[in-house]
Amino acid sequence: MDRVGDASHRPLSSCHVSDITVFSGSAHRSFAEEVCAILGTELAPSRTTRFSNDCLQVQLRDNCRKRDVFIIQPLVPPVQENLVELLLMIDAARGASAAQITAVIPHFAYARSDKKDAPRISIGARLVAQLLKTAGADRVVTMALHSPQVHGMFDVPVDHLDATRVLADHFRSRDLSNTVVVSPDFGSAKLANHFSRELNVGVAAGSKRRLADDRVVIDAIVGDVAGKDVLILDDEIATAGSTIELMDKLREIGVGEIRAVCTHGLFTGKAAERLNTQPDLAEVVTTNTVPQVAGLNNLEVITVAPLFAEAIRRITSGESVSSLFSDEPTYG
Repeated sequence: MDRVGDASHRPLSSCHVSDITVFSGSAHRSFAEEVCAILGTELAPSRTTRFSNDCLQVQLRDNCRKRDVFIIQPLVPPVQENLVELLLMIDAARGASAAQITAVIPHFAYARSDKKDAPRISIGARLVAQLLKTAGADRVVTMALHSPQVHGMFDVPVDHLDATRVLADHFRSRDLSNTVVVSPDFGSAKLANHFSRELNVGVAAGSKRRLADDRVVIDAIVGDVAGKDVLILDDEIATAGSTIELMDKLREIGVGEIRAVCTHGLFTGKAAERLNTQPDLAEVVTTNTVPQVAGLNNLEVITVAPLFAEAIRRITSGESVSSLFSDEPTYG
């Protein structure tokens, strides 16, 4: 079920949105509509057609001239199709004399292709970042990139949003006195540590080796988890291979209730079927950065549309976006 905060459908009264135009690609139109409802602006119409040779054509059907244009499109399966549609929309906005074009990409799929870990492969994250700039994007807004170095692959400003507090809010009213946050690997330990501090609970991490895209081995758990309730935290759940492998290791040690938490709940392939067979998985919590399909039991979807709407408002009005996620005061 979707959980929507009190302000999620209320227009932002201080939002200076008279000069912005918001378009949506085909990937997650309901998310774009929710963002626009919060901003108090209409989602601008567009049309995507396919020629007989399978090429796409995009037409933006609203005025872009001298306006700040925001194009909302997560890169979800079919990723390549949605990426090309986004690039075409950006290029169309540039050709229509937009003052500034911001690509709003709630889920940046190529963030996992962030290093050259085999001979003669492309660093996909850097290539896609370059394609966005070449198409005409002046800025990118995204959420929970897989690794910090992806941010540095862009030659345009990137506003990197964080869902940690939104996800933590889901658990704050519960008794967490016997709970620990567990990361599937050391690469996500920093995220897990941040999440654990939000909830004032302990943290642990798995020692993971990846054998293939959907096969991992977790050799050990570093941290005290025996007899505790567990919140498994990851930035993304795709095939659920890491999640289930970690659950198996936690069962060997002996834990209480298990819940899985992630920002991007892709649940590709047989992920839903595999998760549904886990009898001690009490809940799966994710956000709506990607569209959800029916079939996964105990799924709780929390909206992050208010965060994206507030980021758009701040970009438009020249305010700090990073202060949304920082306890430090901002100056100037």
